[in-house]
Amino acid sequence: MVDLTEKRILLSPGRAGLLEHKERRMSVQDKLGILADAAKYDVACTSSGVDRKNGKSGMGNASACGICHSFAGDGRCISLLKILLSNDCVFDCKYCINRVSNDVPRATFTPEEICELMMGFYRRNYIEGLFLSSGVVKNPDYTMELICQTLHLLRDIHHFYGYIHVKAIPGADPVLIERAGYYADRMSCNLELPTAGSLTKLAPQKSRKKILTPMRQIQNGIVSNKNEMVIYKHTPRFVPAGQSTQMIIGATPETDYEIIQVSESLYDRFSLKRVFYSAYISINQDADLPALPQGPPMLREHRLYQADWLLRFYGFKAAELLDDQRPNFNTLLDPKCDWAVRHLETFPVEINRADYYTLLRVPGIGVNSAQRICKARKFSNLDFNDLKKIGVVLKRALYFITCSGRMMYPIRWNEDYITRNLVDVGERLPAEVRAGQMTYKQLSLFDDFHVTAPSGPADGLMALTGQL
Repeated sequence: MVDLTEKRILLSPGRAGLLEHKERRMSVQDKLGILADAAKYDVACTSSGVDRKNGKSGMGNASACGICHSFAGDGRCISLLKILLSNDCVFDCKYCINRVSNDVPRATFTPEEICELMMGFYRRNYIEGLFLSSGVVKNPDYTMELICQTLHLLRDIHHFYGYIHVKAIPGADPVLIERAGYYADRMSCNLELPTAGSLTKLAPQKSRKKILTPMRQIQNGIVSNKNEMVIYKHTPRFVPAGQSTQMIIGATPETDYEIIQVSESLYDRFSLKRVFYSAYISINQDADLPALPQGPPMLREHRLYQADWLLRFYGFKAAELLDDQRPNFNTLLDPKCDWAVRHLETFPVEINRADYYTLLRVPGIGVNSAQRICKARKFSNLDFNDLKKIGVVLKRALYFITCSGRMMYPIRWNEDYITRNLVDVGERLPAEVRAGQMTYKQLSLFDDFHVTAPSGPADGLMALTGQL
């Protein structure tokens, strides 16, 4: 077991710029400043699909509609207390700010300190839950044991029943992974990079096998737990919100086709809830890393998220969206439009006769509008005015549909003409992409709060956390 009496920063001997082989105390505020900032590169922090009740004496809840989400312009969730347990990592992954060879301030929370922060912020309604990740301190077992003790304190001692998402540490003892699974709502184990070759090149201390092993354990545990709950009503729930993973996009030369093939395989083999895509941000200097003079590939990340949605909810397969001859998405079009203009032989679709799954493949028609069309046409034939009221985005759909055999107006039936018109229509991109200004600052718990007379951001941070 880990000694919880240790309340000092864990410093790695020999690191330039850090204190020389000395133990010193570091305040919780200082640690929070370091470890909240270090967590901003991890994007897998959504909370959904769980209904954990707090009984009569607990605090918080994680009902499916009870988590208050806020998102940055690039889609990152900011409603949780999002921190690392430690950034004092023993690994030397070339793309990571917390790599062992980097000269950065290091800190490690104790489980009690995380609980102090978590409960204090929750009582003040600053956050709705916890997202806890970590670098690998000493070894995977030591790190996972600290995470488990943190969850034990929150659930069993503080009786917190809100949403908790934690990272499974690859290489940790399966017993520790299982213990964390009965406390957490969601767990994730980052794939890091799309292919094993890229992982070997940029993170040689990690292996695909070690990453997939806990993912398989969590999947098997979820299935087994569901079967037990059918028999025994009071069986504790194991990772009730499922598991997810994350891939860094743009650090290695994989095509969009290769990436969505990997995602499709993960959904099929491991029953993941989400695969998250994180645009690579150049924070380290290394010959094996791309320079990216134009900045992180945020638009490419956006297109991959859209394609991921098509895989999960629209019945598309990776091989339909792309192939070896056309391995990357046209960034000027969303993937559904890109697929449609390359498969004009399947269009136009007659709105009043097409089945539900065919309607889903029409640009501008989503899940809700397809369901409404199927219901409404039972009573009368639909026209373009009806479709607009239903919620169909006609500025995209009009090139691919007919109502009672007629198109909205005559068009030239070729890929170039339709593509030009769709590009002119534009779409709602993330704010950073629309403005052409890529910003990566993670929104802080303190951005919108007014603290009396702070002299700077650090003083504002202390003014808030000092009350806990």
